Amino acid sequence: MKYRYLPTTIEDRKDMFEVLGISDISELFSDIPADVRFTGELNIPEALPEPELAKYMARLAGKNANAAEYAYFLGAGTYDHYIPSIVNHVISRSEFYTAYTPYQPEISQGELQAIFEFQTMICELTAMDVANSSMYDGPTALAEAAAMAAGKTKRKKIVVSRAVHPESRSILRTNARGLGLEIVEVGCANGVTDMEALSAAVNEDTAAVLVQYPNFFGAIEDLAAMEQIAHKHKGLFVVSSNPLSLGVLQPPGAFGADVVVGDAQPFGIPMSFGGPHCGYFAVKKELMRQIPGRIVGQTKDEQGRRGFVLTLQAREQHIRREKATSNICSNQALNALAASVAMTALGKKGVQEMAMLNVQKTQYAKRQIAALEGYEIAFDSPVFNEFVVKAPVSVGEINKKLLRDGIIGGFDLSRDYEELSNHMLLAVTELRTKEEMDRLVKGLEGARHV
Repeated sequence: MKYRYLPTTIEDRKDMFEVLGISDISELFSDIPADVRFTGELNIPEALPEPELAKYMARLAGKNANAAEYAYFLGAGTYDHYIPSIVNHVISRSEFYTAYTPYQPEISQGELQAIFEFQTMICELTAMDVANSSMYDGPTALAEAAAMAAGKTKRKKIVVSRAVHPESRSILRTNARGLGLEIVEVGCANGVTDMEALSAAVNEDTAAVLVQYPNFFGAIEDLAAMEQIAHKHKGLFVVSSNPLSLGVLQPPGAFGADVVVGDAQPFGIPMSFGGPHCGYFAVKKELMRQIPGRIVGQTKDEQGRRGFVLTLQAREQHIRREKATSNICSNQALNALAASVAMTALGKKGVQEMAMLNVQKTQYAKRQIAALEGYEIAFDSPVFNEFVVKAPVSVGEINKKLLRDGIIGGFDLSRDYEELSNHMLLAVTELRTKEEMDRLVKGLEGARHV
């Protein structure tokens, strides 16, 4: 039987040993003192032949509950969306799949143009002037926005809403420790940021106000009012936004946002157990020299032909790292390409229709669940494709019952919000059918007495 990836043969080892002048592999570790070397057997199973190993791994994978076989209502930052079939076809091409950093534009025009198109589409969605070539993910992008704001304003206080994704706030706090930033969290009222508390928290020491739109509870924040609060003391207004929602919502740029970040996962990137994703980062023109990461620009060569190059890079990120506001010099080029292909395949009208389906199907599910005895919609704020349900019993017990019925339920909010015991965050995307939503409602009704 032939194998694509054949391990080193006995003959290969013998040839390498002769070149190295050794007779045994243990001689490679002779510089390591014998008393610190591990000489026992690792507590791992014996090696399996490749066919048996493939079957074993397939059996393990088969134990996973997945969106292909279950009715899927879990969101909370990673969503089950339609991915056009052309996406995998394009990103699997070797010139993209194996590409790294396009430092040599003369041989990287294809990848550079793909990144440029990604930047352009992000700017159109967010109504911002400049976008970079992508970030690692949405939470990282938000933390980088806070760091950039501190560097720009020379202030140390970051005010963030508790309606921002808990994991994003966790990463923000982690980064803040290294940068010496003060993180001030503002509470919520009726599923959105408490505006009075936000106004009270912002002062002349505030570098930036960070909010999410739609927020973690799926609710749509009042960006117009938030912008006035953020800019009252000349801080930056940073908005983390689901890019798909901008197919139907007014973009943050229209409300005066200085920085718009988020995760491009809803466009063409599979859930994959939570990653890898692709963050985006867009700013007003006056902030483009502070933007972290890379920017691809359009130019002309000596013959006047259109071309693309890396441009406006902050050199301290490369050679004077101690002075850098960011040390992120890479990006998620392959996932950014997937997002670009997905947005191109859908087109402007397709993105709008896809976003509207999320709104309409979410409203249907909300109405059906609201009519159930013992359940209530926790907040009456407008939402995009997620909403919070107050349940009569433990969310954990409900989800166990739903899983037995072939349904993956919502996110248990008590994990991150003590005050939201028995509250479930449900996500309804364009892929959910009426039959699946009706099954969910029936499953919730049957779980009232678990």
